[in-house]
Amino acid sequence: MNNWLNQLERKYGRFGIPNLTNILVGGQILVLAIELFVNQTVSVWLALSRYFLLRGQIWRIITFAFIPSYGGSILSAVLGIYFTWFIGTALEQEWGDFRYTVYLISGMLGTVLACLLTGVTGSTYCLSLSLLLAFAMLYPEVQVLLFFVIPIRVKYFGFFAAALWVLSFLGAPLPQKLSLLLSMANVWLFFGPMAYRSVRAWVRREQWKRRNRR
Repeated sequence: MNNWLNQLERKYGRFGIPNLTNILVGGQILVLAIELFVNQTVSVWLALSRYFLLRGQIWRIITFAFIPSYGGSILSAVLGIYFTWFIGTALEQEWGDFRYTVYLISGMLGTVLACLLTGVTGSTYCLSLSLLLAFAMLYPEVQVLLFFVIPIRVKYFGFFAAALWVLSFLGAPLPQKLSLLLSMANVWLFFGPMAYRSVRAWVRREQWKRRNRR
């Protein structure tokens, strides 16, 4: 893990938020229940919007994370909440409260910054992808049941999430591209240095192979 994280944890580790996944998922379940049975417009008051942020509605910096992603149906929302809980609790156990808190909050802050700079309405899309990518990086060979039936290794979910993000990025206009980049700030912070070292090592191996062919 990155040295800067080790230093931060030694100094500020006591500020990690315990059971952060349960808080996140509990909020999403509550919002889903309110939308289904009480008020279908509750998400309008919670969503991340530059217009409303600049008018003092700062609670949206936090509450947007409690809006579940429907994906077209209630079933997809329920499955999304379940996988957020499943992946998030695994990451909490692997990293501990502090590192997981930094990962989740840095993703949220990246989304807020993207919203303020571009005006693109923030969502939990990249936050959910970032959790899945982190899980795939840490547990690539673990098998989970797709639709509770089909066994599939987590790394393939990671490949799918990465491909989905890339396709979204390539097809988006410039403001949306910037928003997608900033909203994955947690991925760049945690895994960027490791990816850079891996690419650099691969380049050096290829250069060594070419020199030995001569």
